Amino acid sequence: MNISKEQIDTLNAVVTVEIKKEDYSDRVEKILKDYRKNANIPGFRKGHVPMGMVKKQYGEAVMAEEINKLIQESLNNFLTEEKLDILGNPLPKDQADFSWKDEDFKFEFELGLAPEFEVNLQGKETIKNYKIVATEKMVDDQLESIQKQYGTLNPIDAVVKGSLVAGTFENETEEINKKTTIELSNVQEKTQKLFIGAKVSDVITVNTKELYENNQFLVSQLGIAQADKDTADFDVTFTITETNERILADLDQELFDKLFPDGSVKSASDLKAKIKEDAELQFVQQADQQLLNTVTESVIENTTFDLPANFLKKWLRTAGEKPLTEEEANEEYEKSEKGLRFQLIEGKIIKDNNLQIEFEEIKEHTKTLIKGQMAQYGQSNPEDSELDGIVQRVLGNQDEVKRISEQLISQKLLAFYKENAKLKDEEVTFEEFIEKAYKS
Repeated sequence: MNISKEQIDTLNAVVTVEIKKEDYSDRVEKILKDYRKNANIPGFRKGHVPMGMVKKQYGEAVMAEEINKLIQESLNNFLTEEKLDILGNPLPKDQADFSWKDEDFKFEFELGLAPEFEVNLQGKETIKNYKIVATEKMVDDQLESIQKQYGTLNPIDAVVKGSLVAGTFENETEEINKKTTIELSNVQEKTQKLFIGAKVSDVITVNTKELYENNQFLVSQLGIAQADKDTADFDVTFTITETNERILADLDQELFDKLFPDGSVKSASDLKAKIKEDAELQFVQQADQQLLNTVTESVIENTTFDLPANFLKKWLRTAGEKPLTEEEANEEYEKSEKGLRFQLIEGKIIKDNNLQIEFEEIKEHTKTLIKGQMAQYGQSNPEDSELDGIVQRVLGNQDEVKRISEQLISQKLLAFYKENAKLKDEEVTFEEFIEKAYKS
């Protein structure tokens, strides 16, 4: 057997595999002998079918199968030995005069080669690395939410500002009959006035457009479909069955110890500091994800290289379960080209900077995730043997291994970008972050 490569250009090559009769004949002969032993052909005892008949019936098919195996083995070995970084899979070239009646064969395969390039992390524009800070209003709102959660409800005779009003929404035409509790602070300001002073058994009529500041409440409190929440425009009645006033929990040591049993909070200012710290920790993940996305876009834009486009379009026509037309393959290539470019860029960054993930890292990261989940349910110090058993079960799922590996790679890439990309730190509120990062 002989394999050779012809370089067409930097991105395309043709590999030729030449197979002689002696390369496959022994393998074919062995298989046909096994066929003969087990063949059931009318008129012949099992194991006594003439070899000529076996060859006539099965010979060409067996030869074709064994030659295809030889081709696959030899191609894989050749690509590995020559360290060829290919895109897609080798594509067999058409041979107009090919015949399985021949004894010697020559097969040609087109290759699309991965380009050589240098990653450019230093684009023309500086990328903003946002640090999101929690505003005083955000902290105060969260503080009030905690006080509400741990507070009490007192029945009152008539609705006042901030009341919780229980009752039933109804509209016969729209088939609405929903018992619920309204937190008056969520209702539009002008509509709140319709409720102020109302008592049990009073009926309030209001249009859905004028009910809530946030239309999402229409889904849970009226029972309308998610898809209809922004277009709902009809009157509903609300029959009051109960009115309560919320009494906020005192900011005292009893509340602090409920929230932080370790005794780390001794005052309202300590609690506000904790709320601010926790909120900003949650913001870090959002800011990091935005940074990762932005740097990715920048790297793709600033790292230029050619791809074997014609080869890839041709490969796409036959790569899937269903063959594509030339036009469909071209469209698919246009959609996938950007993703392919980043795969190549990401692969080079990982390889050149030793960012590969080891299995031990996956195990340790999985263990950390599980410990965090168990802590949420009060299991703060699980036994190592228990943890190891859970980790083993989780990592027995290949989808989970892939997901965790991708998390770790993203973390490593993010750390690499923070050290090497052209970044500028900027402190912003959450509202400013949304405006700058996603609406600019």
